[in-house]
Amino acid sequence: MLKKDSQIILSPWTLIIIISLLQILVAFNDAYLQLTFDEAIWHYIGRNWFRYGLVPYSGGVDNKSPFIYMIYGISDLLFGINYWFPRLLAIISQSIGLYFVYRITKQLADNKAGIVAIIFYGLSLTWKSTDGNFVSQAQAYEVTFLIIAFYYYFTGTKNSHFFLAGIIAGIAVAFKLTGALPSLIIFITLFYRKKNRSAFAYASGLLISICLTIGLFISLGINLHDLIVYSLSDNFTEGSVTDHPFAWKLQQLINQFFYSEMVLFYPFLIIWLIIKRKANILLLWLIASFGSLCIIGMFARSHLKELLPPLSIISAISVSSLIEKYTILLRYVIIASVLIFFPRATNPFIVLKNIFSDKYLTITNTSQDKLKKQLGLWIKLNTKPAQKVYIAGYSAIVQIYSERLSPSIYFNATQTPLARRRLFSDLKTGKPDLIVIPLSVNYTNRIDTNIQNQISNLAAKDYYEDTCLFMYKIYRRKDKITFARNFKF
Repeated sequence: MLKKDSQIILSPWTLIIIISLLQILVAFNDAYLQLTFDEAIWHYIGRNWFRYGLVPYSGGVDNKSPFIYMIYGISDLLFGINYWFPRLLAIISQSIGLYFVYRITKQLADNKAGIVAIIFYGLSLTWKSTDGNFVSQAQAYEVTFLIIAFYYYFTGTKNSHFFLAGIIAGIAVAFKLTGALPSLIIFITLFYRKKNRSAFAYASGLLISICLTIGLFISLGINLHDLIVYSLSDNFTEGSVTDHPFAWKLQQLINQFFYSEMVLFYPFLIIWLIIKRKANILLLWLIASFGSLCIIGMFARSHLKELLPPLSIISAISVSSLIEKYTILLRYVIIASVLIFFPRATNPFIVLKNIFSDKYLTITNTSQDKLKKQLGLWIKLNTKPAQKVYIAGYSAIVQIYSERLSPSIYFNATQTPLARRRLFSDLKTGKPDLIVIPLSVNYTNRIDTNIQNQISNLAAKDYYEDTCLFMYKIYRRKDKITFARNFKF
């Protein structure tokens, strides 16, 4: 319980439960009651892995760790194609991280600061500017494991504690490589403080964890070369997701850090810098996380989650200092913190309203992603399970709901030189039974003209136009039987 000066009955766990429920409301809003684009990619790869034995990078390519595909593969194995299990699992992970943020802040300051840190970190996780409605990402696990590793750094008294911190930090890196720089900060700080044995214990744990992870991937049949190429090196080449002009990257940085809720942290960060007057591990953690974002250069909303733990802890410590200096009652601080940091989006309230109204059905059934799902279901009913379907462009949602395999590991648009060569090779050697081509501006503007022309030429040569649905042209192989259209709209 809190001290009497707060005059409210509120425990850390009560706060964590409340914020977890808020995360659920945000993540399950009416626009996302199906797999999103990225979720469809990971679910497709995970499904191929667990149902057909097609390990990551041989059954589908994306730039994520096999761990995230494993989560979606297990989800599919247990519940079929669904969106709710990975999201709930990610929310549980974020809530665990929330608890350890509280423990770290309480260790560094006091219980009041810990309570404020829960509010800051928990509410900032639900912001639109941090992709609060898209929780089932690798960051949900990587950041949590990093928080726990830093917790053992701050509370560790034995070398075994630092060894455990290294093991946990290694798992964070295995989920997402952006955890590497913050993990390195722990080692550098231990070494700088002349705790050589603790630094060695931590480094040993980190290396053992990474080696065991690599060994696990190899034992599961994942090619190490493919792992490096598809999850790392090919993501920094021409046509990759990070291939943007400097001006674009600069604009993204400005938008995310100066035209979003992130500015709410800055006054507290300035106060903390004035109080501390020198760098410590919290600031280094923040700088390392920011450095990781700069290496990627996309400054996507979801990437900002990397910064939230150190920012929340720093801000909470600053607030604790103000409470002590000006003898402010904690209940006023809690009320102000909630009002300031509560997500500006009205999604949680819209969800509650729409659950009990007819508008709920109207909104979801008219969304573009819903139409892609409907197309996927049509393909499922009008093809045989063994038939392969190639869907051009950014159409992972159609692919996963069709429950059909793509003839290429590049089932979703990737435009690096390596991807282009492999895609056309796959389409040439294993022609799909169906080719589905979008008619949308998104496809014509974002996909390279050469790729569009080669796909169109293939469709014109060996296929005939069967139908057009939801702004997609559907072509069937000329030597295949046309199946009855028994799908009902």
